[in-house]
Amino acid sequence: MINNILPYLVVSGLLFAIGFAVVVSKKNLILMLMGVELMLNAVNVNFAAFSRFDPDPAKGQMFSVFVMIIAAAEIAVGLAIVLKIRRYYHEIDPEKLNNLRD
Repeated sequence: MINNILPYLVVSGLLFAIGFAVVVSKKNLILMLMGVELMLNAVNVNFAAFSRFDPDPAKGQMFSVFVMIIAAAEIAVGLAIVLKIRRYYHEIDPEKLNNLRD
């Protein structure tokens, strides 16, 4: 069983690491949202891999669907916030947005 699930876990770990690196290193809010999406997709790969070895595989698949729904809602709200910030401040660099209280 361990040999069968190991490639899925490696791919999931790589996706999560790439997403985390993007979130930490990029200074563009849209790219940071894309990094968060990569991390959520890594979680989906884990759910799908572990549901393959579960006696009731519907549990992992349902969690994957819920994560996709949450990711879609997150990207919609996040993109709306980024567009509103872009319209008001004419900038989406998080380091230059230090006066959000105004």
